[in-house]
Amino acid sequence: MPRFKTVHRGLKLLPIDFDKQLLPGTFEHALSYLVDHELDLSDFHARYRNSVEGAPAYDPAVLLKIVLLAYSRGIISSRKIAAACRDHVLFMAISGDSQPHFTTLAHFVSAMGELAAKLFAQVLTVCDRQGLIGREMFAIDGVKLPSNASKAKSGTRADFLRQAEKMEKAAQAMIERQRQCDRQPEDDDLRAARKLERLQANARQLRSWLSENPDDRKGAKGRVNLSNRTDNDSAKMATSKGVVQGYTGVATVDEQAQIIVDAQAHGTGSEQALLTPVVAATAAWRTPTTCYTADAGYHSRKALEQLEAAGIAAFIPDNGYRKRDSRYAGQALHTEKPDPLWDKSAKPRTSRRYSPADFHFDPIQQTCTCPAGKQLYGNGSNCLIKGQPAIKFKGALRDCLSCLQRKQCLRTPEKTAARQVTFCLPKAAPDNALTRMRRRIDSPQGREMITRRFATVEPVFGNLRHNKRLDRFSLRGRERVDGQWKLYCVTHNIEKLARCGT
Repeated sequence: MPRFKTVHRGLKLLPIDFDKQLLPGTFEHALSYLVDHELDLSDFHARYRNSVEGAPAYDPAVLLKIVLLAYSRGIISSRKIAAACRDHVLFMAISGDSQPHFTTLAHFVSAMGELAAKLFAQVLTVCDRQGLIGREMFAIDGVKLPSNASKAKSGTRADFLRQAEKMEKAAQAMIERQRQCDRQPEDDDLRAARKLERLQANARQLRSWLSENPDDRKGAKGRVNLSNRTDNDSAKMATSKGVVQGYTGVATVDEQAQIIVDAQAHGTGSEQALLTPVVAATAAWRTPTTCYTADAGYHSRKALEQLEAAGIAAFIPDNGYRKRDSRYAGQALHTEKPDPLWDKSAKPRTSRRYSPADFHFDPIQQTCTCPAGKQLYGNGSNCLIKGQPAIKFKGALRDCLSCLQRKQCLRTPEKTAARQVTFCLPKAAPDNALTRMRRRIDSPQGREMITRRFATVEPVFGNLRHNKRLDRFSLRGRERVDGQWKLYCVTHNIEKLARCGT
């Protein structure tokens, strides 16, 4: 029988050199070097006032290393991060065997605020110094993620007023019933008292929220948006997984090494309103030859006109570009179990009557032939239907009255003598920003830029969502969520530095 050496498992006391655990070329080595030698953390130090009095605090450099290393491993919970500092050798090495409490870590992340933007800018400067930013193409995309907010507590001020009044009426009715029952308290009375206390507390919270927020949230076009009583900066957003209460994380990625040059989090699901602030935020990094690419969600007349006025090259397709591109002709074959709420494909007709599609219309000769092979005559050319030019055709009585297909052609063949059909003529396309962008997208260069956009920005979100397991934001408030999103993007950029930098 062969013999093998003993394999040790479980607890064992070993002398460990923490410096030798951070191997060159790894993420933790690059993170440690950046925090110790490149990043300026003086703004973090300015927050501490314990030089004379108070207990010593954890170094913000140590806390930053711990948080970013945890985000790179897909750990977002402060309790799990604190447990990793006690059990994981790599966390011990990068933090110098510091074991901060989970409340310390949670407060450090939530109180970071605008300092996350400064950290992001400093890491981006190091990436630029390493030559990882090409400035040839910036690809923009976003992801909608739920946040630490209750979807059930969304509504308008009118909805909240009705809820408060309903709770107050229910509480008043319970008080009246208790006044009518003059007896010793029993178990049922104790339960009723607790229920009354909860109703009154919820009603007070609603009234307090209404007094602190006197106005409804307004959308881009002045319409009322839903408010949220747990996080009023978040919004209800429709995703492929259903409706979530959260934020949209937008990232602008450079094509050369997939470095994120800008990261923002917004409490809106409308991507059209996010293109302008993203372009403005990346103004310091682009050159006169830099072009922007984005998906169809960022396509709008106002944004395209602003880009043209600023002389910025962009390739932003409209919603119908896939129908005009032969490369997407067979994409419907790969659709698996479409959701009926989101499937926008054409539904099969249940009616057996002939539709205008069954008639042969020649737009050049302006003639029309019915399914029975009979020629229809024009009945009102040069007419307008909802502002669009159209031409009408009507069948001859001698053909329609004796036709054997009247039941398939007419809705009421016993009352209607002849079939009429209308065809809309194509309008002359106006020369505006939308049509010019459509021609640019349909060109060979435009199709190439769409492909390059996929290859640039989609792997970045795959890294953040799958590898880093970013499936939700754990904070409340736009400033805090924006800081957490920037920290994740900083983690991605440091990974690129570790792999591509010198």
